[in-house]
Amino acid sequence: MEPGSVLSKQVENSIGMKFVLIPSGDFLMGSDESAESLAAAYPQYDRARFLAIGDEAPVHKVRITRAFYLGQHEVTVGQFRQFLEQTGYRPESESDGTGAYGYNPAYDPTQSARGDAFEGRDIRFSWRNPGFDQTDDHPVVNVTWNDATALCKWLSKKEGKTYRLPTEAEWEYSARANTRTRYHSGDDPESLSKVANVFDVTATKNWIKWESYALEGRDGYAFTSPVGSFAPNAFGLYDMHGNVWEWTADWHDEKYYLNSPTDDPKGPDTGSVRVRRGGSWHTWSFYARSSYRNWNSPATRYTLVGMRLVREEK
Repeated sequence: MEPGSVLSKQVENSIGMKFVLIPSGDFLMGSDESAESLAAAYPQYDRARFLAIGDEAPVHKVRITRAFYLGQHEVTVGQFRQFLEQTGYRPESESDGTGAYGYNPAYDPTQSARGDAFEGRDIRFSWRNPGFDQTDDHPVVNVTWNDATALCKWLSKKEGKTYRLPTEAEWEYSARANTRTRYHSGDDPESLSKVANVFDVTATKNWIKWESYALEGRDGYAFTSPVGSFAPNAFGLYDMHGNVWEWTADWHDEKYYLNSPTDDPKGPDTGSVRVRRGGSWHTWSFYARSSYRNWNSPATRYTLVGMRLVREEK
């Protein structure tokens, strides 16, 4: 950037990704909400779930010192396909021969070793086939952290800009959009019905045993929805809650918040699992809160996990 230059509020890149300018600023990251308060808001959940989120605390001040561009939407199937067609890159679900996870109505989770909600890994499943229909406008799933960083490297070289995954701090700052409530739509889980594709009555036909955890509303999508199908937050970002989990750049450490720097924290230097944020179309509302942290190995490919990119201006 040249000194004194003014950044556009929105830019679009060569493969149709739209990016929104996120201003610099500070916020309170994390949550120290009590188990009692959470139990009142989510009465159908076992109390143990509220005691297993210690990595959301302590609440601490974070300062984002530079404005940056964040994808207005999650990376779509069509955009990911362009990357593969232009580079010949093979996603890990295909290149390592082990496949990915997918929805199979005949699959019985009780018959699997882990009791996972989805079948896999299986070579039948990949970003091309998560077991349900998607168009080019749906968020790509079954992509690993390594796939996401490969896309970033290609775009950076192709366009002369720096593309990367957001840090955890950048992600939460952007998701909150100057709010301190559980969701950018408020504290009430039912408020998600207008802003997010999460687990609700529409999806319960496929998972009747989890019906009690579903929102009462019907968003019309039993699986992923086209990006931008719901209302954006105050920064103009869509699907920061729900649709697909989004990889971040950070390693996970449950005690990182105790010593996190105030300015532009980038997470631990080392680790074994990378953080994902935001929840998905299959996620219960409690786990779609702005502060909630989840993680997977960088080679994980799952039918609920996708990505959203940062673009920096040089």
